[in-house]
Amino acid sequence: MLSGFLGACGVMLAAGASHGEDARLLGAASTMCLAHAPVLLALYIANHRIKTANSAALVLGLGTLMFCGDLLSRHFGHGSLFPMAAPVGGLAMIAGWVVLGAGAVLKAPEQ
Repeated sequence: MLSGFLGACGVMLAAGASHGEDARLLGAASTMCLAHAPVLLALYIANHRIKTANSAALVLGLGTLMFCGDLLSRHFGHGSLFPMAAPVGGLAMIAGWVVLGAGAVLKAPEQ
């Protein structure tokens, strides 16, 4: 579900960035949504083969929502979601990728 939501948001944000005056924050949010949406879908599909798939998806998904939500809040003039929201979201996305990478060296769950 989150994969589809982020994919749709990514396309809408890209459209907003191409038609608006200040595309910087919308463009960055679009990029993060469109980069992580297919990864979340792939993690769902490969859940039985990647031991860390659920953990990686949770951390990546929450990090993406937090990061992009903060960028959107700032773009529309509401300030940050909370102090350090974008950096925390960015660190969560990085951590999610590390968790996914760890899955490559861990034995896949038994079926």
